Amino acid sequence: MLSRAAGVLAPVLGRLTVSREVVTAVPAGSVFVANHDSMADPVVVLAALRRLGVEPAVMATAGLWRVPVLGGALTREGHIPVHRRSARAADALDLAVAALAAGRHVLIYGEGGLPDRTDATPGPPERFRTGPARLAARSGALIVPVGHAGARRVSSGSTAKQLAGAVTSPLRRPHVHVHVGTPLRLPSDAERATLLAHRAVSTAWGRAVRAVGEPV
Repeated sequence: MLSRAAGVLAPVLGRLTVSREVVTAVPAGSVFVANHDSMADPVVVLAALRRLGVEPAVMATAGLWRVPVLGGALTREGHIPVHRRSARAADALDLAVAALAAGRHVLIYGEGGLPDRTDATPGPPERFRTGPARLAARSGALIVPVGHAGARRVSSGSTAKQLAGAVTSPLRRPHVHVHVGTPLRLPSDAERATLLAHRAVSTAWGRAVRAVGEPV
């Protein structure tokens, strides 16, 4: 449902373009790691991945599961709630490992949250948490770096500005680009793996920024 809805909604919000470095299919049970800088970018990333034939299980804030109807749909489709700063935080990792073992792709945001800034320009990925590294280590899965730019032109800033941006973006049609990098295997050391994942996503982000004509 999420991927299908994103595929319909993304072209309405703006002009979505997608590029990739590897033309062959990504191995089943891979971890897609993306940068996160806008409330709109999950729609953008899911729509882009769907164009490439990927409909992943999404690791997302557990608050979404409290939304009527949506929460039930997320559970039925096997998406993964992340209970941040709670005793249940580790549950998300267990669920993600199980999804990967079953051959499903998983989408995780390396930063684990949105940046604390209000401008609409794309900024480089902020420091990553260890989630992608720990997930790759436990599952043995490859990670696939995903960089995107332009989503902040759809929605960014204060709550009022985000709502205004979402309403006006079908008229403004900002250019949003998603670049999918080369799959890689992370080392077992969590600190080094986190740095490598961040570097790979940052490189993909740079490709996306250049595609939308923003300065890197």
